[in-house]
Amino acid sequence: MDIIEITRQLGAAIQQDERYLAFHEARRANEADNDLNDLINKIQLIHMSYQHEAAKDNADEEKLEAYDKEFSEVYKTVMDNENMIKYEAARKAVDDMMNHITQILSLCVQGHDPMTCEPEEHNCSGDCGACGGCH
Repeated sequence: MDIIEITRQLGAAIQQDERYLAFHEARRANEADNDLNDLINKIQLIHMSYQHEAAKDNADEEKLEAYDKEFSEVYKTVMDNENMIKYEAARKAVDDMMNHITQILSLCVQGHDPMTCEPEEHNCSGDCGACGGCH
């Protein structure tokens, strides 16, 4: 069997998985949410304004703090948006699925039995130096 063809079959199976379908639907809902998109555009403008001010030789610290505060407030509003909450949950589910698939493939490359190998479960704290489980 051709490994590329098998990979394409895996890709097609992933696109039929409920986690992928939920992610795809959540992405479409985000794209259709005009209020959310306006907020995301506002974040980008705030970020550009911050970068522009920070690049000045005599950057105004008060302006930078105001941009930072405004950015945080708008970011919180974005992340509290119902569509964004659903999107983030769906994105995490797809990321977890893809990480699991990648770990299985990695174990197979290391010589483990493809039919029985299972990645070790670990809870990620975000501190990669403390774990080393993601490789």
